[in-house]
Amino acid sequence: MPLKDSYLLPAAADMHVHLRNAPGPISQLVTPMIRQAGVDCVFVMPNLAPRPIVTVDEALEYQRRLQALDPSVTYLMSLYMHESLTPDEIRKARKAGIAGVKAYPRGATTNSQWGVVSFEPFHDVLAAMEQEGVVLNLHGEVPSSAADGVTVMNAEAKFLPVLGELIAKYPRLHIVLEHCTTAAAVDAVRSFGEIVVGTITAHHLSLLVDDWSANVNNYCKPSAKSPEDRQALLDAVVRSNGKFFLGTDSAPHDIGAKKGKGNTAAGVFTQPYALGYVLMALEEAIQRGDISEDDVTEDALVGFFGTYGRRFYGAEAADRKILLTRGGQVIAQSLKGDGAEIVPFRAGETTWGVEWQ
Repeated sequence: MPLKDSYLLPAAADMHVHLRNAPGPISQLVTPMIRQAGVDCVFVMPNLAPRPIVTVDEALEYQRRLQALDPSVTYLMSLYMHESLTPDEIRKARKAGIAGVKAYPRGATTNSQWGVVSFEPFHDVLAAMEQEGVVLNLHGEVPSSAADGVTVMNAEAKFLPVLGELIAKYPRLHIVLEHCTTAAAVDAVRSFGEIVVGTITAHHLSLLVDDWSANVNNYCKPSAKSPEDRQALLDAVVRSNGKFFLGTDSAPHDIGAKKGKGNTAAGVFTQPYALGYVLMALEEAIQRGDISEDDVTEDALVGFFGTYGRRFYGAEAADRKILLTRGGQVIAQSLKGDGAEIVPFRAGETTWGVEWQ
């Protein structure tokens, strides 16, 4: 086998999760699944509906609702970059321990209708974030537009100049380019200093455009792209050097939203099996020759799964370990709760088991 049969590693951190509005049916179903993956620290997205998280008080109240569902997890909270956000709220966020501010281009993805059209009106907010050390988390796409020649396949590439402009204007601003999907995005993150990093999902390490265009459960934004892009992501995992870490963008949608009438909801649900998906993707990459067996070191796994993300956000180091074992569990065909049913990524396949030590 290309990888070892088991790995004993520090507990992981997932620096991009969607837990939905607590205590709603989806949140009640998925929040207790965080630790199932071997994760004990998560960065929580603020794009709730019918209203996003735009104030510190709202973020802390949301955090309390999540803690009521599972108090054993550390929830790093964020604010939504919204027109109502002020420099004073940024200073308040810093004091309250809010980890970042998430910027969604308006109309680019789920619950982004309140998002950013231009960063110019947010100059004072971004300057305050730079001064206070509050992280800017970027959904790195521009909205699709036939008139502008933008589709899901080039939306990330067309955003990268915006990233460069932000870094030039706010050189001390800590930035995360979320869920990188292209070789160009990987190269861009690598080209900037250590305070500019990227997250990589579990599913983008496996998927290509053909996989999501034929299966609604694999459809997400940003969408998976070419074999060359996937190979760049895999290389970024094993050669991260602190520039890339796990952010699954695990996005739970009820089966009705994925397969019902109307537009398919964008999002892949990976949360309960996240580390297993990454190891599966690395093994498949070795078999294809995209990376070598020697590339997948234990240090690389420890860093990507948790150490790099915790260090970037100033989160505490893991105080427990997890044992990952090949073939230790089968991915459920669906996950059901009271009023919700979610189909996980690669349903029915065998993956790595997780045991807390």
